Amino acid sequence: MTDLKTTFAGLQLKNPIIISSSGLTNSAGKNKKLAEAGAGAIVLKSLFEEQILIEADQLKDPTYSEGNDYLADYIREHKLAEYLELIKESKRVCDIPIIASINCYTDTEWIDFAKQMEEAGADALEINILAVQSDIQYKYGSFEQRHIDILSHIKKVVKIPVIMKLGDNLTNPVALIDQLYANGAAAVVLFNRFYQPDIDIEKMEHISGNVFSSASDLSKTLRWVGIASSMVDKIDYAASGGVHKPAAVVKAILAGASAVEVCSTIYQNTNMYIGEMTRFLATWMEQKGFKSIAQFKGKLNAKDVQGINMWERTQFLKYFSNK
Repeated sequence: MTDLKTTFAGLQLKNPIIISSSGLTNSAGKNKKLAEAGAGAIVLKSLFEEQILIEADQLKDPTYSEGNDYLADYIREHKLAEYLELIKESKRVCDIPIIASINCYTDTEWIDFAKQMEEAGADALEINILAVQSDIQYKYGSFEQRHIDILSHIKKVVKIPVIMKLGDNLTNPVALIDQLYANGAAAVVLFNRFYQPDIDIEKMEHISGNVFSSASDLSKTLRWVGIASSMVDKIDYAASGGVHKPAAVVKAILAGASAVEVCSTIYQNTNMYIGEMTRFLATWMEQKGFKSIAQFKGKLNAKDVQGINMWERTQFLKYFSNK
């Protein structure tokens, strides 16, 4: 019998399939159906710092500054109260780990938010610090340091595992992951997906590009999971981005991931695709003689015994040598 159980961020999962933060996970009813379909864990739709600030700004009265402060506080508290209820209700109807999620880019009141999420029953907390660095006066390394500072402050007030979900706009993810581990991160997720901009040339206005990831995104995820898991091996990894096919789950684990976060493929193929993924994983393991995830996790990461690290190759040398 194959055993699909895995450990991610100290959480015991019945299988490696985690539903990532999205509209799929914004209600207890939806989360109950995802759990029933076989998900190993669920990351709740993020509480967005940017959204809260925008809503507060839109309702400002320029003639009443004291009232604006009150309004901003009210919006924050209202959004937080809604989110805490989502955690409590999801925990009540789901028998799998429920991971709260905060999407932020400043180190402000998120410490207090994190504590209240833990008290509401969240099994872990995923932090997304997603921003494009375009300031002409940008100080090199400050974006990475922001990750460390926010993590360090949150770790002082919560005991549940803290997971850092990183964007792919980092010069050296391995160096940052090493520091995140040193500051108490239980796991990292590679990678977060940026908003995809586009332009309507007829209306000459900005529009949203494709909201879904594609299977081709998997290569970047595999590269960095493979490299990072071999160099910072005391922390858990989840692969996110490009995990569209059942085989991608196997590939991610072989590269060193303990779990995968999926979103686009569930939107496109419905909740039933979770079962398709776990059935494929179980069948593949049985065919290869693996009884547990641990037996093949990281088997093909960047710990290269033949002197050629394929994850770090930047040229198409092998491709062209066969032509």
